Amino acid sequence: MNLQQYFPVLLFIIVAILIGFALLTVGRVLGPHRPDEEKLSPYECGFEAFDDSRMKFDVRYYLVAILFILFDLEIAFLFPWAIANDAVGLVGFWTVVVFLAVLTVGFVYEWKKGALDWE
Repeated sequence: MNLQQYFPVLLFIIVAILIGFALLTVGRVLGPHRPDEEKLSPYECGFEAFDDSRMKFDVRYYLVAILFILFDLEIAFLFPWAIANDAVGLVGFWTVVVFLAVLTVGFVYEWKKGALDWE
């Protein structure tokens, strides 16, 4: 095995790392830096993180996040189908139509039940 065959891959990795560091450095040097209390505060889950651990919190944030992940993952199943659209034929097409119908019915059901409303 000749190690010279891997030189383009090594060169690609080195150039990618250098470009990444260069872009981060240019953004840090040229970008505005105006920190304030609101920007520096930790925000992760819809409520202030450093408070009483037994406080009540709104579950709707987590519900919307779970629903987003659910529908996002189901939509991700369409990418392999789109790539293999010619290979699956008419049966694959109608299978995806049924899949999208079930997905749409589920989304409309969640919408009508008010799971996506904040109020």
